[in-house]
Amino acid sequence: MTEQGSKGSALWLPIAIVIAGALVAGAVVFKDDKPSQDEDLKGKAKVEEQEEGAEVVEVSIDDDAIRGDENAKVTIVEFSDYECPFCAKAEPTMKKILKNYEGKVRWVYRDFPMSYHKDAQLASEASEAAHAQGKYWEYHDLLYKYNDSLKKADLIKYAEKLGLNMEQFKSDLESGKFKDEVVKDFEDGEVAGVDGTPCFFINGTKVVGAQPYEKFAEVIDAELEK
Repeated sequence: MTEQGSKGSALWLPIAIVIAGALVAGAVVFKDDKPSQDEDLKGKAKVEEQEEGAEVVEVSIDDDAIRGDENAKVTIVEFSDYECPFCAKAEPTMKKILKNYEGKVRWVYRDFPMSYHKDAQLASEASEAAHAQGKYWEYHDLLYKYNDSLKKADLIKYAEKLGLNMEQFKSDLESGKFKDEVVKDFEDGEVAGVDGTPCFFINGTKVVGAQPYEKFAEVIDAELEK
């Protein structure tokens, strides 16, 4: 080796050590900054692994309305948005499931109003006000039947059609009495991994979108066989 080569090696050695040290330090920082699974889920949703390797998410039904047999073996928790056209498309499928799996499936609807649907939040609050008067599913069905007309005046008109106590209903809307209930549904959905609507959890197995009936039946049948 020449003298010039020796000097070059001598100069590069400390530089190489510094670079290597920086890379190691960076790796350590990256690892330390990554949140654990428990932190990610904030203790609200527990994720388990099925034998097949699919995720099962335990989602609370909270105190939301239930359609179907309350003691059914299969629970479908839906996070949905009254203004979402795909959610409206999924409604007939859900009703077909309840009919074909009578006594075996229960359906729980939880609110997940997307921010870009300007009328969805108030529509969800209105459905909760109807729930307080024992007319949740009747009101729910009207909202999806007319889900392109969800302004405040429309929401009041649907309540009148069902014969609700209008003084109470209007008061509940004006005061935002059920706003926190809707927000809680939305936050629970986010923790469970919902980022779009509709999103379903069939005994914890996630099914995204307005899927065909056969897709739901496949998951339900598998659950009933357990």
